[in-house]
Amino acid sequence: MTSLLVIIVLVLLAVALWQLTKIFDLTQVGSNADNSQVATDKDNNLQGYLMFGFLAFIYIFTIYGLLKWGGLALHTPASAHGGQVDNLMNISWVLLFTVQAITQVLLHYFSFKYRGKQGQKALYFADNNKLEAIWSIIPAVVLAGLILYGLYAWTNIMFIDEEEDTVVIELYAQQFKWSARYAGEDNVLGKANVRFIEGVNALGVDLSDPNAQDDIVVSELHIPKGKKVHFKMRSQDVLHSAYMPHFRAQMNCVPGMVTEFAFEPIYTTAEYRELPYMVEKVAHINELRAKKSAELIAKGETGLDPYTFDYVLICNKICGASHYNMQMKIVVDTPEDYKKWLKEQVVLSQQIKEANAPAEAATETDANAKDTVVVANVAAVK
Repeated sequence: MTSLLVIIVLVLLAVALWQLTKIFDLTQVGSNADNSQVATDKDNNLQGYLMFGFLAFIYIFTIYGLLKWGGLALHTPASAHGGQVDNLMNISWVLLFTVQAITQVLLHYFSFKYRGKQGQKALYFADNNKLEAIWSIIPAVVLAGLILYGLYAWTNIMFIDEEEDTVVIELYAQQFKWSARYAGEDNVLGKANVRFIEGVNALGVDLSDPNAQDDIVVSELHIPKGKKVHFKMRSQDVLHSAYMPHFRAQMNCVPGMVTEFAFEPIYTTAEYRELPYMVEKVAHINELRAKKSAELIAKGETGLDPYTFDYVLICNKICGASHYNMQMKIVVDTPEDYKKWLKEQVVLSQQIKEANAPAEAATETDANAKDTVVVANVAAVK
């Protein structure tokens, strides 16, 4: 209802403005207004200066944006390949800003310099082979270099040596949560299929597969520092995207197929929290949260808890109504802490047995009760 009222108000406002312009036109009847609709030197000069004003606006807003929001960009990468991604991104930004700065200045300058003047005719060039060669060859060379470097970085990042000692983990996406499955001692994930999804077995792991007997399913992702982690990704329902921003890693999770990505963490969670930029960022966030908490408490509401940095896995595809809530905490441990944590986890096959134990016990109790009733009836007959 509110939206409808807003639309009605906007329509009425537009009608009112239109009527005001009509009234203004009527007031000009009989005046010496120029209705020829041919631009004069005064009009052209005005348009030329407005072009320079717009150029100033572009650069002032760009500089303001960099100063105001530049600190919100991702900082130190937490993976071994992150430096290559950032380097490629920085090269792209430098090229874009350089070309934009040059072309915008030239565009607006020549628009002003060659603005219309009474009696002046433009000089027309049908073609200029030298200029055509310059603005065709230079962009082609620059783009070719950028693409070749991008392919080199892509190959280095995406190549996974099957012989390399890696930690194999499956990331399983479903509306609206993530689950992680570890390959266990054999470092081989068991087979899985949506047909096997039932109860505790929410990932559809095929428990008849010997490789699945030591698989571990958790809702909090732990990975070791200094060792490459090989992620295999599946989706249960719609297209999701596994995005780990601090590790400069992203890969789509597609229903019906397995996608892969691998990277090596270089900072534990504790180490990343101690980086100077992160200490400053967390302090600033908590300063804002403290002010907001004071306002909430003054209204009788619950205040906000202090913020603590954690790596996070989020979905980078709009996958439904609760897409915003689809995230999972990532903890980067030292190799020793990682091994200790992994040993504390219960394998999926054991979880399923424990979940089915009450039902099996109840079934056995019912069977014993029926046997007792039968024996009692036989005895009564005798």
